[in-house]
Amino acid sequence: MKTIHWLIALISVVGLAACDKETTEQQYETMVVKRRTLSSTVLATGVIKPKVGAEVRVGSRVSGIVKKLNVYVGDIVKKGDLLARLDDIELTAQYNQVAANLENAKTAMKYARIEKERQEVLLAESVTPRQMYDRAVKDYEMTQAQVAQVTANLDYAKIQLDYTKIIAPINGVVASVSTQEGETVAAMFAAPTFLTIIDLKRLEIRAYVDETDISKVTEGQQAEFTVDTYPSITFEGIVKAIYPKAEIIDNVVNYVVIIDIVDRKGKILRPEMTTTVNILNESLEGVIAIPNKALTHKNGEDFVYVLKDGKPEERKVAAGVKNKSLTQIISGLAENETLIVNK
Repeated sequence: MKTIHWLIALISVVGLAACDKETTEQQYETMVVKRRTLSSTVLATGVIKPKVGAEVRVGSRVSGIVKKLNVYVGDIVKKGDLLARLDDIELTAQYNQVAANLENAKTAMKYARIEKERQEVLLAESVTPRQMYDRAVKDYEMTQAQVAQVTANLDYAKIQLDYTKIIAPINGVVASVSTQEGETVAAMFAAPTFLTIIDLKRLEIRAYVDETDISKVTEGQQAEFTVDTYPSITFEGIVKAIYPKAEIIDNVVNYVVIIDIVDRKGKILRPEMTTTVNILNESLEGVIAIPNKALTHKNGEDFVYVLKDGKPEERKVAAGVKNKSLTQIISGLAENETLIVNK
């Protein structure tokens, strides 16, 4: 029995010593510091928006009842397609009335011309007084003016009649429909919106760049972006414009950078999709760069931990260019040192 108790005690002491050793010897994720190429980027969030003229709210220039609606949400339309038609009975009647007035005016002008020519012959033969000839000329010119006026009225009536046909002004997709068949629309002060068309081929990104990074962005720079619906696909773009006026959101100053989409990778992008944008900046060759997670910040200064004789050693460093995964170390860290990544 004494032998058994002795063995149990020995096993317990060995186990406690092993546990104590495991707790004192921490395991670190390390890497050997090497020089590499570091591409600097400016990170920003953004939203996909239609370009100017790529989103059109189609309305009516005249009042009336919606007689026929030819499209619905999601339909693809081309410029010139008939989207809807208003009841045109009243405007057709007005057009026909003006057209009849034009015929009367043309008839009056025809006989006024005949009378003028007759008076001209009689005046040459000294058969009619000059006063009669002048009156005939005046009547003819007045009928000419009347024909011109009624012709203008007919053109206006034709335009009003054409307004009953709602035509697609651009190619695109019907994004919304706000009017239904049988409804009465009133165009007294503003054109009522029938529907909205968006051209999904003409989209751009409205990216918000922090004021600390805006100096690194210039027109013509390449950009990459992702959207939540295609997380594994990186799309390509190019910086098109930088708005001079800042936008302050939650007391943070941002500048709007417009990015033109140049490669959609065969995917469909839609307005209001949220994007994560990386604007490609300078490329540094042969610099010491470490993972961002290996860098710690204290009191406004940067530190790393290196492994010396099996123990971590804190080291103050000077950081330089940074992208979404790596940070350049300008001083404080040498090549081939063992860096602790997960301290």
